[in-house]
Amino acid sequence: MTSTSGPADSRTAVAPVPKDASTVVLLRDGTDGLEVFLLRRVKEMAFAGGMTVFPGGGVDASDIDTEIGWAGPDASWWAERFATDERTAKALVCAAVRETFEECGVLLAGPTADSVVSDTARYTHERTRLEARELSFTDFLAREGLVLRSDLLRPWANWITPVGEKRRYDTRFFVAAAPDGQDADGATSEAEAVRWLGPQDALAQWRGGDTVLLPPTWAQLVSLTGYARVADVLAAEPEIPVILPVLENDPGTGVRVRFPDQQDYYAAGAHPWSPRLEDGGTAPASAQ
Repeated sequence: MTSTSGPADSRTAVAPVPKDASTVVLLRDGTDGLEVFLLRRVKEMAFAGGMTVFPGGGVDASDIDTEIGWAGPDASWWAERFATDERTAKALVCAAVRETFEECGVLLAGPTADSVVSDTARYTHERTRLEARELSFTDFLAREGLVLRSDLLRPWANWITPVGEKRRYDTRFFVAAAPDGQDADGATSEAEAVRWLGPQDALAQWRGGDTVLLPPTWAQLVSLTGYARVADVLAAEPEIPVILPVLENDPGTGVRVRFPDQQDYYAAGAHPWSPRLEDGGTAPASAQ
């Protein structure tokens, strides 16, 4: 089921086809409860520049039709959860694990089907080559004798960039616990700052104007405020409707994105069309 918040306009006829993408909401149990890993993207990025986001990105050609060691739910299970075909589902899971490793150094893979890498520092060089597209994720896993752990991921949400944006993504959101012994970092060219925060604290920073959240990021943070611990999130089985926001003109901001339960988003906090971006922020695409 696709959920929209209004009719599309004449831009529909020339809308680019959304590219498949994966985003991972990385979780850990902090002293005061659940925490999420967030990155603030460098402003120069063509997509979501200056925004605070979760690790993620588009499916790469090397994620498709891969032959890799795999542990956990198979492609058919993921295809059912995300209402897609098995080929796409497998690529989405591969992209989720690859992007998480590239962007924050967390690797959801291990030498066996029931283990996970305890320290990823040994793979620093390979991580750099992966980000530069000098090494495929398939070759990396094969060379290191690693098995992708799809069982460490859970399906969470599905948002599509609105019609009218030049860059469009069909983004599947996953949740995952940060493995013991692995440290999420900001050693990527795509982020200028990273931080672990409780969902409520992340939303409080947004309301205070310290960060700017795209609607999908905001919506996932809101959804996580109802959970106390990582185990509670991983045990959840949320419905995953396809959310397709709608761009519309607004007398005050010039553009507005309409999406389910948007009232609180516009009631408080900086959003991507806010005057708070006049100091150098960029106009966004609206789903990541």
